[in-house]
Amino acid sequence: MLGTESAPIVVVTGASAGVGRATVRAFASEGATVALLARGERGLGAARREAELLGGHAMAIPLDVADWSAVNDAASLVESMLGPIDVWINNAFSSVFAPVDSVEPDEFRRAIEVTYLGYVHGTLAALHRMQPRNHGVIVQVGSALSYRGIPLQAAYCAAKHAIQGFSESLRCELLHDGSDVRLTQVQLPALNTPQFDWQLSRLPLQAQPVAPIYQPEVAAKAIVHASRHPRREYWVGGSTAATLLANRLIPGLLDRYLARRGYAAQQSDRKPSDVGPNLWSAADGLDGSDRGAHGAFDDIAHVVSRQAVLSRHRGAITAALGAIGGLALGGIVRHRRLASS
Repeated sequence: MLGTESAPIVVVTGASAGVGRATVRAFASEGATVALLARGERGLGAARREAELLGGHAMAIPLDVADWSAVNDAASLVESMLGPIDVWINNAFSSVFAPVDSVEPDEFRRAIEVTYLGYVHGTLAALHRMQPRNHGVIVQVGSALSYRGIPLQAAYCAAKHAIQGFSESLRCELLHDGSDVRLTQVQLPALNTPQFDWQLSRLPLQAQPVAPIYQPEVAAKAIVHASRHPRREYWVGGSTAATLLANRLIPGLLDRYLARRGYAAQQSDRKPSDVGPNLWSAADGLDGSDRGAHGAFDDIAHVVSRQAVLSRHRGAITAALGAIGGLALGGIVRHRRLASS
């Protein structure tokens, strides 16, 4: 089956839950053929069934993205069974919630292997197949924390910063080569996903996303759009835009703000989850459940981001504002001419 612009062949890593799960649903609802890559077999099976019920075609491949051979073999299997990959979405991650001096060296290493090297492995697998065809889109699912480190998430922030630098280097190389393979990044806000129940945490209370919180479907919609209209980068959520702009303009002030507020903002009033950490093993293998796309914050999560909508239509808005400005300037000029005559 060959992909088309309306029904592409898409690979999603971290597809069993959270943003990956919502992204699979979004593509499948539009008839795409989606290959699902993740460790959690129960979540993968549920995601595959959902995709097919929504009208898409799906293949589930259980693997650990930290294993290069497994990722590369999966890409070969996708192309042999489904056809040439049009879109590759790197999304899988794992991390630790804890102060730096409470994280073990092997835990830092594991978080980097999954969250950073997993993206490298996915990108290489995609490039090796897209470059000979001179066609394809790679989407790096990022975060406001790709630019701005915050307390209690050093492992995650370090990995996301590494992805940012890696992607900038690759983008320059693709431009140098005149390649039609496109690379785009989608920087996300805090999201209501299951990660806060299953990430390894040494916090006294249950970890939570920093408000404002958005539903994973907001991210999925932005990811699908970015795959079709790849530009350098998308910012999703007003909080992402505010964080990135503040970090450019007043980084020292932001340091002090996060030092005062960052600990409490990342902890709820609940006791820590009893779901085992997924740093080393898939969460659905620990408690036998399918975690789905949503976390525990449905009651306060936003289903729409006005900023994301504006970002997706930035070109049209800029053109409209330019046209309005041109008309206004023309009116001023005519008024002055009439006044002086």
